[in-house]
Amino acid sequence: MSETIPESWRPALEPVLAMPESRRLGGWLRREEASGKTIYPPRGQRLRALELTPLDKVRVVILGQDPYHGPGQAHGLCFSVPEGVRVPPSLVNIHKELRDDIGVAIPPHGNLEHWARQGVLLLNNSLTVEAGRAGSHAGKGWEAITDAAVAAVARREEPSVFILWGSHARNKAQRVPELGPGTRHLVLTSPHPSPLSAHSGFFGSKPFSKANAFLEAHGRGKIDW
Repeated sequence: MSETIPESWRPALEPVLAMPESRRLGGWLRREEASGKTIYPPRGQRLRALELTPLDKVRVVILGQDPYHGPGQAHGLCFSVPEGVRVPPSLVNIHKELRDDIGVAIPPHGNLEHWARQGVLLLNNSLTVEAGRAGSHAGKGWEAITDAAVAAVARREEPSVFILWGSHARNKAQRVPELGPGTRHLVLTSPHPSPLSAHSGFFGSKPFSKANAFLEAHGRGKIDW
C-alpha cells in the first residue's frame, strides 16, 4: 500500500494490511498503473473517507460498492463527486430522498465532504476501479481492508447508524458479527438509490430522519445533512 493509513485507523487496519492479500493488492495496483491503465480515484485520494472521518468520530456509516469510473468523478467518498462534476443518478435520488425526508434543499453539486467531516463514513467496498470498468477491482484485496474498517466501527461502544442501500451493502454488513441480532447499533436497509431500484423502496425509506432520531436519543447529536 503506497498510501498512508490515517492515525486513528491504524490499530484497526494494520493487522489486515500486514496480510499477504493486502501486500499483493499494493503490488497489483502498481503493475496496473505501470501498464498504462487509468485508476480512479487518483493516488492521494484513495483513503479520503478514512482521512475525513477519524474512527473515534464516526457516527454514521454509508456503504458503497466501488468508486465512480468516469473521468473526474471519484474522489474517495462513496456516492460523492467533486464540485463542478455532474451529479450521478444515484446521488440525484439520494438528494431527492433527503429533501422529502427532512426538507433539505437539493444542492447544486454532489460533494458530500460536509457529511464526512461530521462523522459520516462514506466507504466503498473497493477503494479503486479501472477507468470505464465498473467493479473491475472487486476481489483484489480491498474487501478485507474495508471489512476491517466497518468492524472497527461496530466494535466501538458508542452506538452508530449503518445505512445499507442495496444487497451489496447488506452482504458486507453480514460479514460483521457485531451488526447481527441484538446489536446496539441502528442498521437501516433499503433498495439501492439507483434509478433501477429507487422506486422499489428507497424513496420513502427516510434514512436521514431515522439516523438523526437515533443519534439524538443516544446523546450523539444529529447530522446536519
